[in-house]
Amino acid sequence: MSKFWSPFVKDLVPYVPGEQPKLSKLVKLNTNENPYGPSPRAIAAMQAEINDGLRLYPDPNGERLKQAVADYYGVQMAQVFVGNGSDEVLAHAFHGLFRHGRPLLFPDVTYSFYPVYCGLYGIDYQAVALNEQFQIDVADYQRPNGGIIFPNPNAPTGCLLPLEAIERLLQANSESVVLVDEAYVDFGGESAIALVDRYPNLLVTQTLSKSRSLAGLRVGLAVGHPDLIEALERIKNSFNSYPLDRIAIAGAAAAFADREYFEQTCRQVIASREAVAAALHERGFEVLPSAANFIFARHPQRDAAAIAAALREQGVIVRHFKQPRIEQFLRITIGTPEQNQALLEALG
Repeated sequence: MSKFWSPFVKDLVPYVPGEQPKLSKLVKLNTNENPYGPSPRAIAAMQAEINDGLRLYPDPNGERLKQAVADYYGVQMAQVFVGNGSDEVLAHAFHGLFRHGRPLLFPDVTYSFYPVYCGLYGIDYQAVALNEQFQIDVADYQRPNGGIIFPNPNAPTGCLLPLEAIERLLQANSESVVLVDEAYVDFGGESAIALVDRYPNLLVTQTLSKSRSLAGLRVGLAVGHPDLIEALERIKNSFNSYPLDRIAIAGAAAAFADREYFEQTCRQVIASREAVAAALHERGFEVLPSAANFIFARHPQRDAAAIAAALREQGVIVRHFKQPRIEQFLRITIGTPEQNQALLEALG
C-alpha cells in the first residue's frame, strides 16, 4: 500500500487470472484455451499486415471486423461493437449500462470478474443462487434490478440456459439491460444474438479467445440494439479510441470468414469433451452437463484440492476454485486427444 494511491484503490479486490506456467512440458488444462491453432486464413491475414502500414494508426472503429461480424450473424454494423478482449467490452457495459441505483443481478457461481467490475465502478449487486443442479432459474431474476448479467454457458459450471429461457428472462425484465456473456457458446449452445432485433434491452458479448483460438490476440465484441452499442462507443472513445491494432482487426475478420475451419475445430473439441466426461464418469466422478470447452467435475470420495495437487506433480494443471459451493469441483479444459489421455492416465 502506498501513500500515493487514490483512496478507492486500497479497497479493490482484483480479478485473479488462471495460472500461465513458464514450464513448456506441462499439460495445461486450466485456462480454457483452444487446443487447436487459429485459422490458417487468420494467420495469413495477420502476416500480411506486418508491413510499413504499422506506422499508421488502426481504424478506431474497426469497421472491417464489425462488417465481418455483422455478415456472420446477419445484423447491421451499427449493432456491433468491438474491443480489446471481451473483458474490456464487459467493462464498458458495466460502466455505461448498469449504474442505475438498483442492484445488478448475476449468479452466485459465475465468472469472477463480475464482482470485480462492480467494485471498480461502484455498482451494487446481488448474487442469485444457482439451483441444486447448478442451473440458472429465470424465476429467481423476477425482482427489481438495475441489470442482469450471466455467462451462457455459465462459467465455471459449463451449464447452458436454453434460448427460450433467455427470452422469458428478457420479457420479465424489459426495463433492464440483460447481458448474455457468450464466451463459450460455440461449443454447444445457440447464440442469443438471434433475439437482439426483438429485444432492445439485450446485449450479447463474445470473445475470439475460445472457439476461434485467438486468446493471444485479445479481441472481443458485443451485439445489440444500436442505442446500447452507442453507449459502449461513448465509453470507449472516452477511454481508448484505438483498442484494436491493425493486426488484430485483420486476423479477427479473417477468422470469422473461415467458417469451415471454425466448425471443424469446434466439432473436435465437443467430441473430446464427451469422451473425457464419459471417462471421468467411469472413474466415479460427477460431471455437470457442459456446453463449453471444459468440464466441471467432482469425486465423492476424493478432495478436489488434493486431486489438483497430485495431478500437478504429474505435470497436468487443472483449475481448482476455493469458492463456497464449488470447492470440491475441478474445472478441466478440453485439450487435444493426447493431452486428454495424459490427464486420464495421471488420474489413474
